[in-house]
Amino acid sequence: MGESKRRKSALGDKYGQDENVAPWLPISKNQAARAYKITTRGAWIGIAVLASIWVIIRFIGPAFGWWNTY
Repeated sequence: MGESKRRKSALGDKYGQDENVAPWLPISKNQAARAYKITTRGAWIGIAVLASIWVIIRFIGPAFGWWNTY
């Protein structure tokens, strides 16, 4: 008997279903991975926005006379 058949007979009805991250947390591993992917993308977008605002204020702003630097 192969490992797959052994696992299928051991799990019964739960075979092929997603596992939860923790027994007390009703979130599957696929949902957790998707949330991780979304938050990572959001963090990179936030970093890019912060860097672009910094470039505008630091370099482009003084070139047009905004925010006089002394």
